[in-house]
Amino acid sequence: MRFIRNLLLLAVVAVVGFYLLESNEISPQETMQTISETVKEKEQLLKTKKVPEERPDIALEGDIFQWYGKSSGQLQEELGEPVRKDPSAYGYTWWVYTNEKDQYIQFGIMDGTIHTIYATGKGTNIKPVAIGESYEKVQKHFTFSEEVNYRNGLASFTFKLNANDRKTRPLVKISDSIFMQLYFDTFQQQLSSVRILDINTLLKHQPYEIQYRGELPKKPSLDDHQWAKIEAGMERQIFDITNIMRQQRDKEKLQWEKSVGEVAFLHSKDMAVNKYFSHSSQDGRGLKERLDEGKVAFVAAGENIAAQYPDAAAAMEGWLNSEGHREALLSEKYTHLGVGVYRLYYTQNFLAKPF
Repeated sequence: MRFIRNLLLLAVVAVVGFYLLESNEISPQETMQTISETVKEKEQLLKTKKVPEERPDIALEGDIFQWYGKSSGQLQEELGEPVRKDPSAYGYTWWVYTNEKDQYIQFGIMDGTIHTIYATGKGTNIKPVAIGESYEKVQKHFTFSEEVNYRNGLASFTFKLNANDRKTRPLVKISDSIFMQLYFDTFQQQLSSVRILDINTLLKHQPYEIQYRGELPKKPSLDDHQWAKIEAGMERQIFDITNIMRQQRDKEKLQWEKSVGEVAFLHSKDMAVNKYFSHSSQDGRGLKERLDEGKVAFVAAGENIAAQYPDAAAAMEGWLNSEGHREALLSEKYTHLGVGVYRLYYTQNFLAKPF
């Protein structure tokens, strides 16, 4: 760029000199003085010329957003001990805070720092928007684009959002390397939850189609023991978020049912190991047969299954926006819930018990 700039300056000097000599018939000494002054003016302009500023960061006022990048020590000092600390499949640990009614927050902590946040519940402060706010109102604060870009030196990444992505979970760039996913309840056209995450976490999750040049961050290599702890955490997260979603829609809380959770886990594992996805097992057994085999008593039962969502929160938002799954999720006839997660296969079994 400096070389090109110097060439431009020489061109300016030549044009000025030629014009002054030919048109104004002034002496060579006067010409050189004028050229010198012109060069000084041009150099001064180049020195004082401002480089265009990058797009300003989006200001997020809510209490939750202010926690991004802070330490686990600050979090504990302000909010106290979390309800649970659930390991994730991506290197961070979820610190879970909830009042089990209208506030639910997961802080993803790695190396003592908050790298991602998931929040839902109408009592959670996520200004300038709010859980339950309409899609139209939320869109006044943010631009929902078909493509969201990130560059770091020679590496470049483009997240490509289709029409359904922009309707259900648009992605917004908050600053150079910080992003926000906004999950919507498409049946009510309302904001359901939000997630703040840095570029490395977003690239590990890969929730959208992506075109890139460079290398993707590596996911942790996990053994069966580590996966078992991650799966148990996601089961409790699904249970908690289910009840938050139900109470937001004036439905009764469900009770945890361990026995049906074991049935759900076996179905998730069977689907993952045998590489299929269905409410019917490959041997023809349905939910009723699986519950009978597990000696689970019930008068009514329902099932939700999901696969390959990056985590429990994403699976929950997927169920909320699927008509049949939503019906089971929000049904008033069920009183108990068991959850089984194996790797990235998820099963919810809902029950109405006979007593």
